Amino acid sequence: MGSVKTLGEFIVEKQADFQFSKGELTRLLNDIGIAAKIVNREVNKAGLAGILGETGSINVHGDHVKKLDLFANEQFIAALSVGGECCAMVSEENEEIITIDNAVSKGAKYVVALDPLDGSSNIDVNVSIGTIFSIYRRTSLSGPGTLEDFLQPGTEQVAAGYVIYGSSTMLVYTTGKGVNGFTLDPSIGEFCLSHPNMKIPKQGKIYSINEGNYVHFPEGVKKFIKYCQEEDTATSRPFSSRYIGSAVADFHRNLILGGVFLYPTTSASPKGKLRLIYECNPLAFICEQAGGKASNGSKRILELAPSALHQRSPLFIGSKDMVEKIEELIAKYSLPSKAKA
Repeated sequence: MGSVKTLGEFIVEKQADFQFSKGELTRLLNDIGIAAKIVNREVNKAGLAGILGETGSINVHGDHVKKLDLFANEQFIAALSVGGECCAMVSEENEEIITIDNAVSKGAKYVVALDPLDGSSNIDVNVSIGTIFSIYRRTSLSGPGTLEDFLQPGTEQVAAGYVIYGSSTMLVYTTGKGVNGFTLDPSIGEFCLSHPNMKIPKQGKIYSINEGNYVHFPEGVKKFIKYCQEEDTATSRPFSSRYIGSAVADFHRNLILGGVFLYPTTSASPKGKLRLIYECNPLAFICEQAGGKASNGSKRILELAPSALHQRSPLFIGSKDMVEKIEELIAKYSLPSKAKA
């Protein structure tokens, strides 16, 4: 059995792959890993610590804020504020950007967008939840970060990743040189390389969508669901329906096994539900680096130009052949307006 490689060792080893790197990105990814360990500790003991349940407040999106949401948000903000490599953040839990203007962050080159606790409605029932993060080089020249630093297309990401808090805790990330996964070993408190060079199968057998909203889906999406349910030996159909309700958990399973995650527009969410900057873009970057595809139904997610911090988009992400089948059916059956971000 070979030696164990920790996340910190791996990041330093791969530092030379990044053309601008002088160590800042390495330290930034390490800061995220440290915050993830703290959040993981609290997630694992949430029922004992009295932090399950809701705070009674509602965030910018109208969702009830869970106590653990706030804890995770605070931990990532704290870690990135003192690390010195980040000049601003955007979080699902904060309406405006969070600027960092302190001595250690002076001259910081990066901004970070994150969903500190995705799938938090599952917290109280002990279902896998996650953290999603995205890192960009700032476009502003100096001072604290600005709104424009975040309004970059996903193609400009320098790194993206997610942490899944499940039966084991994993951190998966890319810097545009493939995708690698690290599992937290609680006995030594380190993320260890467990899934090197992750690749998503070109064709999968799983589709993930909240079929309870079927009546509200665009016609092309309905046609794809029916396609998945049809019996066809040549294409190994019918496919399996698997939906957890945590985007990170559904995406993670499909990344490993092959499949597609769908979050289309509905009559209640005509622009989609997931946020482009800190949910769709980082997952799309990871998916493409693993050989998959991510689309809003007609366009590549990473090429969409965001115009607002919390902009929403439909998302179809996963095995390349399955996403292309969705795009084909949306183009054939759905009104063009349904496929726009």
